[in-house]
Amino acid sequence: MGEGDAAFWLPRSCFCEPIPEIAEAQALLDAAANAHRTGDTMRAATLIVAADIPAVHEWIEPIWSQRDASILRFRKVPNAPTILPLDQRPKPRAPDTTLKYRLIARDGYYCRFCGIPVIDTSIRDRLRKSYPQALRWGRKSREQHAAFQCMWLQFDHLLPNSRGGDTTLENMVVTCAACNFGRMEYTLDEVGLVTPLPATRSLSSWDGLTRLRAPVQVVDQPAKVVS
Repeated sequence: MGEGDAAFWLPRSCFCEPIPEIAEAQALLDAAANAHRTGDTMRAATLIVAADIPAVHEWIEPIWSQRDASILRFRKVPNAPTILPLDQRPKPRAPDTTLKYRLIARDGYYCRFCGIPVIDTSIRDRLRKSYPQALRWGRKSREQHAAFQCMWLQFDHLLPNSRGGDTTLENMVVTCAACNFGRMEYTLDEVGLVTPLPATRSLSSWDGLTRLRAPVQVVDQPAKVVS
């Protein structure tokens, strides 16, 4: 399928449909967080390593590396907003803490485009500090933990800030790294994505692993009986 095929430019909600391995990684990280909370660090480390699934990395790599033309479809749109000089773009560019809380309260810890679960950078950094060997995070894409790379929470402008988009609740959504970095400065129409509908999903128990911000609950071991 290529640009000459009618189906190539049909509206779509995301660049690439999520694969089952992403849900598998989510379940493993969920269990790892629970193990960490109870002080079972060995099990937590094992689960974090298990969540580093190669197939998840293979899913995200073509999207944010800009190399697969069948996934990333860029087209010219008449009268599209132009890219503004830096000094003419709406300020601020990044959402403040209050707006981030409002976005998460509305969207949950899910990407509004592809729907996958996401995890805040602060949670990833917290786990990296506790499990530096299990949660790899190098400079290059291939050196980063697949699940945390894929589920990397982002706040994205529907109309890019560089094209005049404001940093407001109405113009921003929670996204994953792939959906954010894959689009870059293009408008939704230029990449063939539909505007995500208002978040109406019933938010599940997925908390983006934010429970890790609470103190660890170490389970007391039974006292040994001395005969």
